[in-house]
Amino acid sequence: MPAAGVSARTGRVAPAVVLLSGGLDSSTVLAVARSDGFAPHALTVRYGQRHAREIEAARKVAEALGAQRHLVVDVDLAAFGGSALTSADIPVPRNALGNEASGIPPTYVPARNTVLLSLALAYAETVGADDLYIGVNAVDYSGYPDCRPEFVAAFERMANLATRAGVAEGRTVAVHAPLSGLTKAEIIRLGLSLGVDYALTHSCYDPDPSGRPCGGCDSCLLRARGFAEAGVADPLLR
Repeated sequence: MPAAGVSARTGRVAPAVVLLSGGLDSSTVLAVARSDGFAPHALTVRYGQRHAREIEAARKVAEALGAQRHLVVDVDLAAFGGSALTSADIPVPRNALGNEASGIPPTYVPARNTVLLSLALAYAETVGADDLYIGVNAVDYSGYPDCRPEFVAAFERMANLATRAGVAEGRTVAVHAPLSGLTKAEIIRLGLSLGVDYALTHSCYDPDPSGRPCGGCDSCLLRARGFAEAGVADPLLR
């Protein structure tokens, strides 16, 4: 049995595709994939989000953590609307973490993780990768349905039915969500142990024109709580 990150087909370090938004969680996952022994290919999607700050952060993180390659692709989910992250006419809620009546806040982007993982799967086939990494979390999160372990498991089953690698070549695609059961504080501690520089990351849903976080959106509140519980100062706020 080959070690993690070593291809059973070639005996060499295997590639893995890592979805990288530039946020705290995805940056940690890139470090985890590298620690697992893979040669990470980072994939960032410019999906029509209202600000480009996180794309810039993703580029810095990919370089700092030694991604084999960093690819940025465009998919216009803003054309559909339906989310505060893609539609200027839907406000980003402030200080509302966990208070949404439906349990799913307006910052949810319809089918985003399904789309992103599909793009990662396509990229993986072209680079010969059998492993995808995504930074979804089901403990300290905003209640998005596509962050749950059930979703990740269902996508993995679909991936092995829908690809040449799985059907014609007898390979198995694995979708890794190593942060799924961790608190934000545990994620931060893990990232720090793996050398993640969180000063390079960006979490805010609605930053000011200079890119400074708003401090009140769900993502800012989760990040602040995580650093407080980890007993570490957030380098973005120094």
